[in-house]
Amino acid sequence: MEAEAKEEGRVEQALQVRQFENPPSAEDFSTEIEPTNVPAVFHGAVKDWKAFSKWNPFNGGLDYLEEKAGSAVVEAMHSKSAPVFFGDLRSHERVPILNTESKERCQLEILREDIQMPLFIGMKTLASVNFWMNRTRSRSSNHYDPHHNLLCVVAGSKEVVLWPPSACPFLYPMPIYGEASNHSAVDIENPNLSFHVRAKHSKQYSQTIVLHSGDALFIPEGWFHQVDSDELTIAVNFWWKSNLMSRMLEHMDGYYLRRILSRLVDKEMDQILHNSMVCNFKGRENHAVTHEDSEGIHVFDSNHQREGSKVNRDKHGLLQQLEPHALHLLYELLSLVHDAVKVSGQDQAVDSNYSKDLSVNPRAEYNQITTDSSCLMEHDPVANIFWAVEPLLLQRILLVMVNHFPRTLEALILHMLSPTAAEVLTRKFDEMDQLSTKEQQDEFYQLFYSIFDDQYAAMDSILNGKELFNFQAFRNVLDQYLGVSTNKPK
Repeated sequence: MEAEAKEEGRVEQALQVRQFENPPSAEDFSTEIEPTNVPAVFHGAVKDWKAFSKWNPFNGGLDYLEEKAGSAVVEAMHSKSAPVFFGDLRSHERVPILNTESKERCQLEILREDIQMPLFIGMKTLASVNFWMNRTRSRSSNHYDPHHNLLCVVAGSKEVVLWPPSACPFLYPMPIYGEASNHSAVDIENPNLSFHVRAKHSKQYSQTIVLHSGDALFIPEGWFHQVDSDELTIAVNFWWKSNLMSRMLEHMDGYYLRRILSRLVDKEMDQILHNSMVCNFKGRENHAVTHEDSEGIHVFDSNHQREGSKVNRDKHGLLQQLEPHALHLLYELLSLVHDAVKVSGQDQAVDSNYSKDLSVNPRAEYNQITTDSSCLMEHDPVANIFWAVEPLLLQRILLVMVNHFPRTLEALILHMLSPTAAEVLTRKFDEMDQLSTKEQQDEFYQLFYSIFDDQYAAMDSILNGKELFNFQAFRNVLDQYLGVSTNKPK
C-alpha cells in the first residue's frame, strides 16, 4: 500500500515531504536527500527483509519472536498517561537491537539477522538500531531526535505528524536542562491556548504521513514528530549522526552558539516589530493633515523662537518645504513631548531639566515588552511615527526640529525614547545611510547631535534603549527555542 501524505496549512515548498516509489542509491541519498534536512518517504523499502514476513503478527510472527528472543530480558515503555508515552526517562526505555554508543550488550541483537540496513544508508556509521512494538494503539508524544532517523514499519501502520525545526516556537519545547528537553509541552490535539498562546499556529507548519508495512520514513535531526501506532505494530529505526554534527569541532561550540543565538535574536526583533505593525494598522484609516494641525505648527514655532542658543538658521527653508503629511507627523511629535510636560504640570518650554517629570519610562515600557510583544506600537506613538515615515522624510523632520525645536528634540531623545522607539530609530538611521553619501551622512549627524548639551548622553539614550529591546528579543528566543523562561510562571 502507498504511504499517504496530508499537508496541514501553509508548508513551505522547500520543506514538503518528498515521496519515492523506489529507494534511492546511496549517492543520491547522500547528495540530494540527506543534505536538504527534509523528510522523505520510501515506499516498500523494507519489504525484502526477512522480518517483513517472519514478524507479521497475523502470520505467526509473535510466536516466532517469542521463540527467537523470548528469553531476552528487555526494558519496555510504560506510562501513567497511556496510550501516550512522553520523553521522561524515568517512565520508559527504548529497546535496542544495536547500540554503538554503549558497551552494554543489546538484548535483542539476535534479531539483527532478520533485518538489513537499507542500501542507501549502508555507508553510515550507526549510533543505534531500535526495536519498537506495541500491542494496542499508542502514541509517542511530539519530540525531536538528536540524530538522523530512518523509521521502518515492519508490520501494522503508523501516522507521523511532522514539524520543521523552524516551528519550534509554536511547539513550546521542554526546558533545555530537563530529561525530556527534546519533547514539546503542547497537547497538539487539545492545546491549552491560554497557557501556550503560540500553539494556535502549530498546525500551519505540520505535515501528516501515514506509513504502512514495508515503508520507511527519513526524519532529519531536529524535526519534531508525533507518532501514532495502530494495534500490533512493529517497527525498527536506524539512528546516525548527521554530517553537520559530525564535523562540528567542540572548541567552536561557544562561537556557533553565539552566532546562532544572534541570528535568532535578529529574526525575533523583526518579528516583534512586524507583529506590532500588523496589530497597530489593523482597521486604522489614513487621515490628512487639518488646518488646525498646520496652525499648530505655527503656534509651536512662535512660542519656541528662543529655544536655546544652539539653534541653526534654517537656510534651506525645510519647514516651509514639508508637505502636509510630514507637517502632521511633526505636529504629532511636538504634541507628544509638550503633552508630557503638561501632564507633569509644567507650562514653560521644554528643557533638559525635565527628565524626572516626563511620563514615558523606558524601563516600564521594557516590562510591557516582556508580557506582550504583539502590539507594542499601539501604545508607543513615538515608535509608531518613526516606523511609518520614509527614512529621508524622517531625516527632514528631524532637521526641522534641529533648527526650530531643538529643546523639544532633546527631550524626545533623552526622556521619551522607549526601547521600541530606539530600535526603530536606529533602523531608520541605517536606511538613511544607505540612501545618502558619506558627506550627507556626516552633515546630518553633526547637525542632529549638535543640539545636545551632552552628545554622548544622546547616543547612550538611543543605544541603551536599543539594547533593552534586543535583550527582550533574546529572552523570547530562550523561551521559544530552549524552553527557558525568565518571567515568573503564571
